[in-house]
Amino acid sequence: MSTISRTSEDSLLSDKEYLDTGSLPFPSQLKSFGKKRRALLATATLVSLLFLTSYLTLQYRASDWFGDDLKPIPFTPEAANGEEEFPSNFTYPPERSSYVGVRGPPTPLFRDNLLPDAQYLTSWPSAGWTNDVMAFGNLVYLALITDRIPVLPKFTPSHVLMDGSVGDLPFGEVFDIPLLSLLIKSPVLEWRDIKIDESPALETMGCWAIWSAQQPFEHAPREGWFPRGAGLDVSFTQPPPWIQASPYGKTARFWDLARISFPDARREWLHSGQPIEQTPSNALGVVEDPDQQMLCMDYLFYVGAVSEGEYDYDFAPAWRYAVTHMHWTERLESIAELYLRASFGLESDQPIPPYITIHVRHGDFSNWCNGNPVEECFAPIPVIARRVREIQEELSIKYIGMNVRHVIMTSDERDEEWWDLVKAQGWYRLDHTNTGTEYGRWYPVIIDAVVQSNGMGFVGTELSTFSTLARRRVEDWQAGVTRTVKWGYKGADDH
Repeated sequence: MSTISRTSEDSLLSDKEYLDTGSLPFPSQLKSFGKKRRALLATATLVSLLFLTSYLTLQYRASDWFGDDLKPIPFTPEAANGEEEFPSNFTYPPERSSYVGVRGPPTPLFRDNLLPDAQYLTSWPSAGWTNDVMAFGNLVYLALITDRIPVLPKFTPSHVLMDGSVGDLPFGEVFDIPLLSLLIKSPVLEWRDIKIDESPALETMGCWAIWSAQQPFEHAPREGWFPRGAGLDVSFTQPPPWIQASPYGKTARFWDLARISFPDARREWLHSGQPIEQTPSNALGVVEDPDQQMLCMDYLFYVGAVSEGEYDYDFAPAWRYAVTHMHWTERLESIAELYLRASFGLESDQPIPPYITIHVRHGDFSNWCNGNPVEECFAPIPVIARRVREIQEELSIKYIGMNVRHVIMTSDERDEEWWDLVKAQGWYRLDHTNTGTEYGRWYPVIIDAVVQSNGMGFVGTELSTFSTLARRRVEDWQAGVTRTVKWGYKGADDH
């Protein structure tokens, strides 16, 4: 409480007291009250002026940052198809350089490049590409709520690309990092911004073993391959058991992970006197407590606000505050347009029409058919076609008169007889015959994802995370219409 308020309360009766007693203040009290009232009014006026000045200053700086002509962009069907996502004068903030968040160009040792007054958060990829995108989204969101700079590793080959000849894929080759940084209002770094790629210098580093704490039958951290390739010799510490959303689930809670990101909870756990499991580093056998400046958590796919699988729901904070802002690079958008034009038989000067994409995942999902014949386990083409018609009808109502006739099938199915059924529907297919040779083995799946995200409609496969993110992108980026096909037994998607 301020001195003025305290003095007023001590020297004057309140309005309620005057009403209750029927008394009036003495003249000296009235004089004192008048002075204090004027002082209060003067203080309030000064505070108002300071607030107004600060507001105008922020507005001026915002004008400098974004440009005077950058205004909210109204939705139009043309914008939904990527024709005009940003005004023609859109530029990134001029203050941003390639080395925001670090001392300068990458160095042989990562600690030499960290800003002394900044804190960072990193994690490792260790699953399929889409699951790693989700894990990186969880990383970015956790960095935001802990006031840290996210540091993203490269994507590493997974079960889809197993022969070891594919190589790692930088996050920034897929997603527009300057735009992501702008939209989340935070620097975003890759490890290659901090430490020289393939640096011969080996560094020890302490990390939290989140994975082994989540999984009841796992007793080792989930490190993946990236740290060793980056010259990081990581040791792991078991986190507190209370990071789990439930004793039976796999999911850690964001705010419990945030809790151990700050010094108090970290110190309490590490000095609790309880036996805490620590795993030595691989090469040097060193044991280090989790690094406090470069905070590290081994695997962040199984993380949520309240439960696992949150990306399926519209409230998912990691989607709303992180992954929805992970837009494709301009290069990827251009490549996807080439594939669309080739599929639709369009010339380079012809506009790409609105379209609907389908993602049918068979492949490894056949292992989940529980003994049912595959032809009965997966939804047949006529069932998928019904979903496409539903989207076409809804789009024609939502955007009056919109007639979406172009439909593209994307799938891991290799049976050409099945693809003949797709062709019989009049649907299109992206030709990936030379994609791996021309762009690299990562690109067929990535181009499919870009094409899916730019459609006005999307039909996905239940339980596929690839479908989940495609559906979210179409709904958020294009204000489009989506459906999800159920499967697992005959008639699963009957409705």
